[in-house]
Amino acid sequence: MLRVGLIGWRGMVGSVLLERMREEGDFSGIEAIFFSTSNVGGAAPQESAGGAALQNAGDLKQLAGCDVLISCQGGEYTTEVYGPLRQSGWRGYWIDAASTLRMKDDAVIILDPVNGSVIQQGLAKGIRTYAGGNCTVSLMLMGVGALFQAGLVEWMTTMTYQAASGAGAAKMLELVSQMDCLVDPVRKTPSENALEVDRMTMQVQRSPSLPKQEFGVPLVGSVLPWIDRGMPGGQTREEWKGMAETTKILGLDPPVPVDGICVRVGTMRCHSQALCIKLTKDVSLRDIEQMLDGANQWTRVIPNDKQSTLHCLTPTAVSGTLNVPVGRLHKLNMGPEFLGAFTVGDQLLWGAAEPLRRMLRILRSHLGK
Repeated sequence: MLRVGLIGWRGMVGSVLLERMREEGDFSGIEAIFFSTSNVGGAAPQESAGGAALQNAGDLKQLAGCDVLISCQGGEYTTEVYGPLRQSGWRGYWIDAASTLRMKDDAVIILDPVNGSVIQQGLAKGIRTYAGGNCTVSLMLMGVGALFQAGLVEWMTTMTYQAASGAGAAKMLELVSQMDCLVDPVRKTPSENALEVDRMTMQVQRSPSLPKQEFGVPLVGSVLPWIDRGMPGGQTREEWKGMAETTKILGLDPPVPVDGICVRVGTMRCHSQALCIKLTKDVSLRDIEQMLDGANQWTRVIPNDKQSTLHCLTPTAVSGTLNVPVGRLHKLNMGPEFLGAFTVGDQLLWGAAEPLRRMLRILRSHLGK
C-alpha cells in the first residue's frame, strides 16, 4: 500500500485538497500520514493510518518513510526541506502546490487535462518531482489550451482579474473586513443620493482606519494592477509566469509569446481573464468553439450573448465548481486571425488543489497501487 504524507493540509489549499480527496474516495487504498509544523503529536484527521498522531513535518527521517509527499505548506517549507530530503537519499515522489520547484529541469508542472502526455513522459523518464502550476496560467490553459495544442496560437495577451484567494487566506479575510467597513456608514446613515453614498464610501476607502495590513491599500471598491514583485522590462513576476509556465506545461518548442497585465480585484476565489489571441491562421468560430468545448469534461463554451454571459461567465456562477467556462468568443476588428475570449475558473480548485489530487491518482496508476 502506498504510504502518502500530507503537509500543510490545514491551510486554505490543503483544506480544499482534503475536501476533494474525501469526495473522490482518494484515501481508499493508501496509507495516509499527516504531518504538522506546529502541532506535532496532536490528533490527526480520521483518514490517518491507524489513527496515528500528527507527525513532525521537519523530521527528515519521518518524511523519508513516505513513498509520496504532498505539500501545501508553501515555498519557504519546500526550500527548507526538499533539498536536504533529496540529499539524504530519499527517492520518493514529491507533489507540491508551491512555485519553488516549478521551473526546475527535474520537475514537471502538472495539469493533466492539458498536459497528460507530458506528465506520462516525465514518469517514464523517472522524474519524481511534480508541481502545481501558477493558478492563473493553469486556469487559462484549462480554458483555451486546446488552441495551443493545435498549433493555432501565434501569440496571446491575457488581462487578468485575480481573486483575493490567490494571495492567501489572510487577504481574503481582510477583503471581507474592508467590505464591512465600506457599507457600515451607508447602513448607519441611509441615503438615496448616489453622490452622497459615493462620498461616504470614498471617505472610508481613504481612511487610515480601513483594515489594510495585508494588501497595504484598499482592495474593496478598487483594483490593484500589480501582483508579485517587479521583473526586468516592466513585468511583474506574475506576468512573467504566463509565458514561462505555459511553455513548460505544454512542452512548447519554440515558445509562444504570452504576456499581459495581472490585476487583483475584489472577488473571493475565482480568477477571470480577458484574452486576445493572434491565431496562426483564420479558423472559423464554429471550429474554435467545437475545439474548446471538446477539450475536456470541465471546459465549456458559453454563447456570446448577454444573458448567457451574465449568468454563466462570472466568478459568482463558477466559484466552488470545477467548471471552466469560456465565452465572449468573437473575431476582433484587427482581422480574422484575431480572437477575443473571456474565461473564469476557481483558483482554489483547478488553480491549486485539483491538479495535486489528480497527480496522486496518476501516480498510483503508474505504480500499480
